[in-house]
Amino acid sequence: MNRRHFIQRTGLATSALLLPSWSRAAADLARRDPLPGSLKKRLADAALNAATARGASYVDVRIGRYLNQSVATREDRVQDVTNTESYGAGIRVIANGAWGFMATDQLTVDTIARAAEEAVAIAKANAVLQTEPVILAPQKGLGEVTWRTPIRRNPVEVPLAEKVELLLAANAAALKHGADFVNSQLFQVNEQKYFASTDGSYIDQDIHRIWPTFTVTAVDRQSGRFQTRNALSAPSGRGYDYLDADPQGKRAGVTPRYFDSYDIIEDAAIAAQQARAKHSAKSVTAGRYDLVLDPSHLFLTIHESVGHATELDRVLGYEANFAGTSFATLDKWESKSFAYGNKLVNFVADRTQPGSLGAVGYDDEGVPAKEWMLVRDGILVDYQKTRDQAHILGQKESDGCSYAQSWADVQFQRMPNVSLQAGQTLLAVPDMIRNVEKGIYILGRGSYSIDQQRYNFQFGGQLFYEIRNGEIVGMLRDLAYQSNTQEFWNSCSAICDQSDYQLGGTFADGKGQPSQASAVSHGSATTRFDKVNVINTARRI
Repeated sequence: MNRRHFIQRTGLATSALLLPSWSRAAADLARRDPLPGSLKKRLADAALNAATARGASYVDVRIGRYLNQSVATREDRVQDVTNTESYGAGIRVIANGAWGFMATDQLTVDTIARAAEEAVAIAKANAVLQTEPVILAPQKGLGEVTWRTPIRRNPVEVPLAEKVELLLAANAAALKHGADFVNSQLFQVNEQKYFASTDGSYIDQDIHRIWPTFTVTAVDRQSGRFQTRNALSAPSGRGYDYLDADPQGKRAGVTPRYFDSYDIIEDAAIAAQQARAKHSAKSVTAGRYDLVLDPSHLFLTIHESVGHATELDRVLGYEANFAGTSFATLDKWESKSFAYGNKLVNFVADRTQPGSLGAVGYDDEGVPAKEWMLVRDGILVDYQKTRDQAHILGQKESDGCSYAQSWADVQFQRMPNVSLQAGQTLLAVPDMIRNVEKGIYILGRGSYSIDQQRYNFQFGGQLFYEIRNGEIVGMLRDLAYQSNTQEFWNSCSAICDQSDYQLGGTFADGKGQPSQASAVSHGSATTRFDKVNVINTARRI
């Protein structure tokens, strides 16, 4: 291991004295932006002017600084600490009716102007092969505006020693309560993004995301088999204050309920007990059951069967990677009567939701964040769109769904937060369970599979509890449920009220070619689905 590798990726359990100096260096790096706002504007103007001088009819510039930190531990030691920084600019243009893009990590007036000129040359070359011109929805220039993720503690400035102490405390709690092995991680992202366009917008944003997680393993020494339970945390668009634990109660007496904060130590302790209990859990009997799905589980089903299915580029067949395209075709939307779900089902897209991963002030096309309906009273009413897609539906504005994972990547249509609205009638989880005769209560994200039309699917989970005659009677294992999107959402029979609403989400939603990752949240309250097919997934040796 050379010195550079040691500095970037190091096990610090035997070098505890390094933690304070390491943390101070990372915090100093975060505060020390090499480009003040005035220089960013000067660079952006150089790109805008150079591209328009070469014939571009539209130009946008994104100057981005991306700071990432990950901390990984196992049992009583630190396995890995990684800090990364990326800085550069991406210039996107329309010339002769076609897109062109060029990026550079050399941020001088001359180099960014040359990159803009190259973007125009690429657009003109693309125009030769393009049959229809790009049509942008109008966007009013915003002038100079800013937006910041509302945080109380900047994760980048929190001492590394404090983060390590928290993860090792969670590991110790898991080991104390029955785990044989435990891995824990903390991921933090800070996107410092400056956007400018020929529409007249100069937008400065500072965006934060954080994700604490772990996996505990309990081994049955007699059989040699093992069971695991992952964290029930949700990645969040918050600061380090998300880890200032303040749990708000329990879910049906089964596991903690977390809202605006997450107690990783408590969750790790309970996870160890639950992983141990899985060894004596009953293997499920296949059949049809009413499912009571916790938000920590349902978010992924929403993501795969609704979030991706209502991306307009998939609907149009433009995007076919990562189980691409969609069954929710334009004819279903045009009919104004396609029953995506029953009348209880309302899906909202929202890039303004506080604490969500997709919360921003403006997207990567300079469009202000907003909220809009995708499914209203069970009927498909809209899709997710960018500026160059709105005219396809006869609409006059973008939904603000453009995003690029870095300055070096071209922005394209990405999923906003897509959430199931809570029920309008007061309903708590225990009351929902009391109305179930034969059912299963499922928590946490597990394995999943969905076809290329976002229609037929199968989902597992972390925790499964049998419901019999309105009561939880024991833990189950070895199960997944199967359905198709329309049948599943039409089987929805009850949704708990807003007091039970919670966000789940993913830090790395993959899409595109070349692939890009984005972060997105999905909210819901606990929801019941009737007579869903459940299979036994146990291996038979």
